[in-house]
Amino acid sequence: MKRTFFSLSLLFATIFFAADANAQCSVCTRTAEQMGEKPAGKINAGILYLAGTPLVLAGIIGYRWWRKNN
Repeated sequence: MKRTFFSLSLLFATIFFAADANAQCSVCTRTAEQMGEKPAGKINAGILYLAGTPLVLAGIIGYRWWRKNN
């Protein structure tokens, strides 16, 4: 119970107190700066979305594999 509470607390802290990430290469950064503030935010969100999807899928596969072996 204590471990579950700690895990859930860590998960909520990560979600609610996450800092903004700027996941842009140098070319994307220069292009976004020329376009203005709003498109730059959308480009950054798209890059984070595209990077996050494979990581989530790998995490799900790893978790299922771990649960199967335990």
